[in-house]
Order: sequence, then structure tokens, then C-alpha cells
Amino acid sequence: MNLNYRAGVTTRIIKLSTLLGILVSLGAGLAACHSRSKATERRYELKGKVVSVNKERRQVTIQHEDIPGYMEGMTMPFTLKDTWAFDVLSAGDRVQATLVVESSTNRSWLEDPVITKETSAETGANKTSSVAEPQPGDEVPDFTLVNQDGKRIHLHQYRGQALLLTFIYTRCPLPDYCPLMSHNFAEVDQALQQNPALSAKTHLLSISIDPDHDTPKVLRTYGAAYLGTQNPDGFKHWEFASGTPPEVKAVAQFFGLEYWQEKDQIIHSLRTAVIAPDGKLLKVYHGNEWKPAEVLADLEQLKLS
Repeated sequence: MNLNYRAGVTTRIIKLSTLLGILVSLGAGLAACHSRSKATERRYELKGKVVSVNKERRQVTIQHEDIPGYMEGMTMPFTLKDTWAFDVLSAGDRVQATLVVESSTNRSWLEDPVITKETSAETGANKTSSVAEPQPGDEVPDFTLVNQDGKRIHLHQYRGQALLLTFIYTRCPLPDYCPLMSHNFAEVDQALQQNPALSAKTHLLSISIDPDHDTPKVLRTYGAAYLGTQNPDGFKHWEFASGTPPEVKAVAQFFGLEYWQEKDQIIHSLRTAVIAPDGKLLKVYHGNEWKPAEVLADLEQLKLS
């Protein structure tokens, strides 16, 4: 009787030890994952003046000073993690915050802001939007550009195919802006390649808003990095294009994209458009929150396959 009791106690001790071992292993695994996540984050101190606040999109545009080790001072929008700050921030305020750049997920954001209210009414840097935006069903004009091969293209040549269009520039420093748009397009492109019938009825086009720098040669190198190939056939489904400054401006204005030069960088909003095979606008995505699956669903809606 006594031996059986002891055996039972021993068994329970072994089971408890095994459970503790599993929990310790899980904890170590989670700690390792957390450590790897932290390892991909870079943190910088940001100081500057608030230009505008968009609570709905959780963005604040800041005219910031030089960020040592990352970028020169300029005016650009940032995602702000701390939601309470949107009830306090207004144009003209001074702000100091931590800029976090997470390279593994192509995201960046501001956190831990310190806000200093300004009494000055000076908000001359503030830019208000007066750009008219197209509506679903509007016909897209036959804009002309030059692609990565130096070949002149025009949008009406893609009629009969669904056209997915976005705006980028190759020197864009924030991972959740142009690089994210290009990563999303790469994911859409790869998904479409798995369905040859659907791929044949779609086309992707990335338009650079930096024509002075983004020559066909630069665009070709940039595009090849996302396509994963230098093969000319790789650009048959996804092209990269720019044009003269007036040509690029005309396309951007039609889709409601705002951009302007700030030192050697371009400050810009984000627009991604889905154009139906008949050349009429299906949808415009604002910002960087759209997912490749949403665009693929839009294409399915067109019943292309």
C-alpha cells in the first residue's frame, strides 16, 4: 500500500517535471521570437514641427530635423502609435518622438511622443488638399509614359485587361510607403502567376513620381529586385514607368496623389487604383493599409477568368 502510494507520487512528480519543461521550452521559444523581432527594429530620435494631423488614418505630417544615421530633415507623414496624442496634437506644435523602423515587416511608426504646444498661429508649412479625386465608373484618360525599357506606353493599350496601378519612387526611405507598395504588388504578381488564365487578363504598373532620378535604367534595376529576375519576360506582366515631369504630374493629379520635393526626397501621399478592362475606374485605395488579398478579390469581382 505504501509502495503504491510512493509510486503514484513519483509518477506525478515526473509528469509535473515534464510539464514544467514544456512550459520553460515554450517560454524560451517565445523569448527568442521576441528577441528576433526586436533585432529587426531600428530606433531613432525625431524632433520637429507638426504640419497636419489625420486622426482617421492615424497619421501626422511633421517637418522634422535631421535624423542622424537615417535621413536628412524634411516634411513627411508618419504613422503615430499613441492614439491619445491625436486628441492633443495640432498644426504648429513641437513634437519629439521615437521613430521605429521595422525592416522585416516593412513598417515604421512613431511612439512615445512628447508634445509642446505652440502659441504661434504660424502654420505656413501646412498643405491643404484641393485635389479632385476620380469616382468608380470614371473613364481613365490615355496617359502616356515611358517604361523600364525606354519604350513609350499609354494606358489605353491595356484595355481588355484589368490594370492595377500604383505610385512609387525608388529612393523612398520609409519601408511602409513605396517599398510596401512594391512588396504588395510582388505578392499580387506571384499570386496571379499561379493562375495563367487570370494573369493573361491582368497587368501591373508602378509609376515613379521621381522622373529626374528614376530613369528607365534605374527603374529596370529596381523592378528586377522585386520581380526576382533580369529576364525581359519578367516585365511583360508588371512594368515600371515614369515620364516627363508634366506627364507624371497629370497621372498623379487624376488619381488624387499629392507630392512635392523636399531637399533630395519627395513627400507624397499614396494611391493604388484598380482599372477595369473597359478602361473605367473600379476602385482607388488610399494609404498603405490595403492588402494583396483585397486587390485579388477586386479582380475576381471583375470575373476575368
